[in-house]
Amino acid sequence: MPIPEDVTGDEIDKDVRQELQSLPKTLAEDVARNLVMVARLLDEDPEGAYGYSRVALRLASRVAAVREAAGFAAYATQKYGEALAEFRAAKRMTGNIDLWPVMADCERGLGRPEKALDMAGAPEVNKLDKAGQVEMRLVVAGARRDMGQLDAAIVTLQSPELAANSVQPWTARLRYAYADALLAAGRETEAREWFAKAVEADRDGSTDASDRLAELDGVEFVDALVEDETEDEAEADEVPAAPHADQDDDGDTVESEHDKD
Repeated sequence: MPIPEDVTGDEIDKDVRQELQSLPKTLAEDVARNLVMVARLLDEDPEGAYGYSRVALRLASRVAAVREAAGFAAYATQKYGEALAEFRAAKRMTGNIDLWPVMADCERGLGRPEKALDMAGAPEVNKLDKAGQVEMRLVVAGARRDMGQLDAAIVTLQSPELAANSVQPWTARLRYAYADALLAAGRETEAREWFAKAVEADRDGSTDASDRLAELDGVEFVDALVEDETEDEAEADEVPAAPHADQDDDGDTVESEHDKD
């Protein structure tokens, strides 16, 4: 797959660069450049990111960072079985448990919410940092909703992190999930309140909380470009066709004075 000339591979995280030092220099550079493309495209073009991840995987499947990147690319394209396999491989290589929540979410994606709940009760969860524990809570709430246990999902999200006034990287998504669960339970007033709180915390636009809030308030957004095109078409329809010749009341063509001359 083509890689822009401005991508050198030096853009990758220093820890990943250190992992790649086990490879021959030229190979390490090729892998690094593909990993940069994965990171660059993951949000906007998941399929493209997936393609680059497969190239990196073919070149260096024994590098944990490559397996992890391949996992996230597969996860972004909803290839949950493949993602889970890659995450498990990365975990075996490093012993790192940071991927535990996303592994559990892959189980949800595979239609196994019970397995996700089992993972939530595993000893690995106690080793997660605060961000990881919040992610695990989100996964558990999602699993409860998958199983039709809406009230349990709401209770799961009611935590000190949800009630905190300080804004952390996970705050917007946690508030959003809580608002969405409340709305699903028919608690619209409370849902609106929490969507508003999610908007306050969502500084990088990671959720569509503002759109959901506007929808609850009955606000409709109109595409200005489409509206202008519609108006132009309407004006064109109103312009009368120019007559080719003068006609009398019976529709017969009548010569004008100019034609007589």
